[in-house]
Amino acid sequence: MAQETSAAPAAPPEVRPRIRTITAFVNLDRNQYEQQFTDAIALLHRAKTTFESRGYQVQTLRVATQPFGDYTKDISDAEAIALFVKIDAIADKNKLMVAIGPAMPNPGDSPAQADLLASILRGTKHIFGSLTVAGSDGVRWAAVGAAARVIKKLENTERSEGNFHFAAAAMVPAMSPFFPAAYNEGFGHAFAVGLESPNVVEAAFKGAPDVATARQRLTEMLSAVAFDVQTHANRIDMETGWRFAGIDLSPAPGVDRSIGTAIETLTQQPFGSAGTMTAAATITGGVKDVGVKQVGYNGLMLPIAEDQQLARRWNEGRVSLDALLAYSSVCATGLDTVPLPGDITEKELSLIVGDMASLAFKWNKPLTARLMPVTDKQEGDMTEFTDPSLVNLRVLAVK
Repeated sequence: MAQETSAAPAAPPEVRPRIRTITAFVNLDRNQYEQQFTDAIALLHRAKTTFESRGYQVQTLRVATQPFGDYTKDISDAEAIALFVKIDAIADKNKLMVAIGPAMPNPGDSPAQADLLASILRGTKHIFGSLTVAGSDGVRWAAVGAAARVIKKLENTERSEGNFHFAAAAMVPAMSPFFPAAYNEGFGHAFAVGLESPNVVEAAFKGAPDVATARQRLTEMLSAVAFDVQTHANRIDMETGWRFAGIDLSPAPGVDRSIGTAIETLTQQPFGSAGTMTAAATITGGVKDVGVKQVGYNGLMLPIAEDQQLARRWNEGRVSLDALLAYSSVCATGLDTVPLPGDITEKELSLIVGDMASLAFKWNKPLTARLMPVTDKQEGDMTEFTDPSLVNLRVLAVK
């Protein structure tokens, strides 16, 4: 992680990123969770008001807890599900997203946690979760198989969108503001910020004469906005007593802001062509050179079903699972929102998740697999997602 340096000038409005998320981290106590959510919501609205008064658009407010097994281990599954239904109602009322941390966060944890997580996610609308498939001890193969089972269970949800709320997670640190793999560690009472900044990347790459210049421009332009965000976050920290954990500078795309288009601005080739790996490394390197307080992934994200241009190149057959894994060696999130045939087996899913986990452990970097098999869809069929965060695209066969 880069060290903090002096503040840079604020970015001009035309290249200002959105704030994708402000995420509050809580150490949930089952006996006082309602008050904890009340306090977190107050913090989030205070932060949202602060950033919006400075010209930023804030897209989502989120809460993340420690691994849910820590506060449900002494109650029945039925009681745990009932608890999360109540938390889901709080989230619905307050327009929140809630991450309840990973199942099986420790080596040797029972796969029963995975089954409980699947039941929680199937019975709620605003809750997200993950399952830890690799850590400093290596790839956890029992967890890999458990993740595959969760994916198949969540396939059988409305339009198979349940897997949008789940990821198999490898080497993902605590305090990342991005979902589904966000979780708290320690005392909580902290917050972090995640950006949506493909427009900054595109502006930095436009007209760059070479890769080195593109990377330098990206670092300079992203530094300008990141230091501005950090200044306001530090003010929120001082005024509220909630600790500012840092910023995840990953340029997360949205349906109307494409990281695929930004990459093609540099390569002058369709995404998936030669040069895409170089662009991925350039973005990740440029992001990591920004000297603000960083948390989370801080690298390129390639969510296929959340980006219009990535979806277009996927539909054209220019992008494969193997290519996405290759790019993950120099970027951030692994396999994200990848549509798969509904008849894919648990064994095939476990092989894909295992490849991601092996790569994450080999390079000691955070990666996830958010795989989305779609019931009754085969190669060439279009998905029918209705979640506004998702783009409909073709299901490609696993080769």
